[in-house]
Amino acid sequence: MSLIVHRRNIDFLLYETLGFDRVLAAPRFAAYDRVAVDAVLDATQAIAEKEFLPCAADLDAHEPHFTDGRVLVDARVKQALDACAQAGLFSAGFNEEVGGLGMPTTVTMLINGILAAANISIANYQLLTVAAANMLATFGTDEQKSSFLPPMLEGRWFGTMCLSEPQAGSSLSDIRTRAEPLDGRLHRITGTKMWISGGDQDLTENIVHMVLARRPDGPPGVKGLSLFIVPKYRLNPDGSPGAFNNIALAGLNHKMGQRGTTNCLLNFGEQGDCHGYLLGEAHQGLACMFHMMNEARIGVGANSTMSALAGYLYSLDYARTRPQGRALRNKDATTPQVAIIEHADVRRMLLAQKAAVEGALALSCYCTMLVDRMATAAEEAERRDLHLLLELLTPMAKSWPAEHCLEANKLAIQILGGYGYTRDYPVERHYRDNRLNAIHEGAYGIHGLDLLGRKVRMEGGWAVDLLVLEIGQTQDAAEADGTFAQEVDALHAALAGLGRATRTVLACADAERGLANATLYLDAFGQIVIAWLWLKQAVAASTALQAGTAEDDFYRGKIAACRYFFRFELPRALPQLGLVERMDSTCLDVTPAQFLGG
Repeated sequence: MSLIVHRRNIDFLLYETLGFDRVLAAPRFAAYDRVAVDAVLDATQAIAEKEFLPCAADLDAHEPHFTDGRVLVDARVKQALDACAQAGLFSAGFNEEVGGLGMPTTVTMLINGILAAANISIANYQLLTVAAANMLATFGTDEQKSSFLPPMLEGRWFGTMCLSEPQAGSSLSDIRTRAEPLDGRLHRITGTKMWISGGDQDLTENIVHMVLARRPDGPPGVKGLSLFIVPKYRLNPDGSPGAFNNIALAGLNHKMGQRGTTNCLLNFGEQGDCHGYLLGEAHQGLACMFHMMNEARIGVGANSTMSALAGYLYSLDYARTRPQGRALRNKDATTPQVAIIEHADVRRMLLAQKAAVEGALALSCYCTMLVDRMATAAEEAERRDLHLLLELLTPMAKSWPAEHCLEANKLAIQILGGYGYTRDYPVERHYRDNRLNAIHEGAYGIHGLDLLGRKVRMEGGWAVDLLVLEIGQTQDAAEADGTFAQEVDALHAALAGLGRATRTVLACADAERGLANATLYLDAFGQIVIAWLWLKQAVAASTALQAGTAEDDFYRGKIAACRYFFRFELPRALPQLGLVERMDSTCLDVTPAQFLGG
């Protein structure tokens, strides 16, 4: 049993539940069939278990350190990432014309997820580099792409995103970093960036920063931001790293988790000119950056899922082998103890983990398949609908795993009892690593505002209508199966509550009151989406059982997890939606002075 991946579940989601074989049948992905995808995932798992997993605890205990103005990273990080580069994992999802391998986005998401389950601190470097390179490939000039893409796709140069500043975290309209035009796309960059993952390291020849900054002609707010390619070292005429570009590492931030990834405070142009190259059009920086961030948001959600999967697999293995106590009906203390998995409450905690992890992974796969389907769609109308669905689901794809899969990590600790709280076992590390995902690529509340304030309003609500149609197809299949009447009714009731809450908010002219409970709306909407995906899995499992299978336990486990989610988790959505529908203003009305008085 692997402690970082459940390959049978991946196969079930891709080929029995979500129809990934139809994606592979498209001419765009002619080089990849199920055998080829299996080989890629086999190679990734081998790298993860050989290079990533063995050093995970040690990197957590001995994080990178700042010495004489430079950061030093454990040599095993480079060794692991070199193995990824040699296997072509950095370039896996890019088109062949830019040096990529042309794999579906769904496969590249699973690649990074498997690596993250083994050691998220190392996987972060690849995730960020791939996301930066993807943005460069989309918006860069031919010269920019020829200069920066090859070394990034070969894993010789890494990439970052530089948004936040000490005075401006989520409030990007308050960014102060400046970009003064020099010649054509060349600009002089000055300012400070904070919380930059991978912002400095001694692993690669160069680091390519994607920096949001404001030109002198930029209007106030986010509409005045532009995006710049700012390398740590300027490029020589032959494209090799040259002079230092005056990006100073001012210090490292020491976080509670993901400690093997450097997190930096960077000063640009503090002691000399720092050159940056305009990427895309002036004043369109946020639109360019969100191309990277939306990709990264799905990636963060998937990584959160995989951190929880690692905790689930470890706690399941522990529960199967740890003897303690006896059956409640057995009062004879001289009889052998039973494994703790025989106790009902331990099974409850394991089932809760399974429901969260496998439900969240279904959501991640569904979203990346939307990306793949957009890439292969023949009609513009179909691409538009797929894009709207992806836009609607992205806040949930990032936020639901970051919230609920973290709870799964908490239950993994609980199953190990006192041992779970010690560093002798990995479950507490997985919890700490996963806790960071709640704020990476936007805090939970930000995504609630995005969903209720913008996404559900797109195209007059057409995105929501599209999703309801998708859910309706699953409900029809479940009704035809004949064994999921209770679940179908519960999903109908939840969708009705969602509709009432949504209509009430859209009709409200007071934006502050309408969005006061946006986070509750996001959470409830996410519960409904995960319930739908569990019903989809349960129907697929029931179909397999009716056809006759030697994997009864696997499929019955899917149905059990679906039942659990509908009975224990989905009912929480209705009270939350009730608060949204009633426009409850409790949190809005309390004043700052009332928290302590005076």
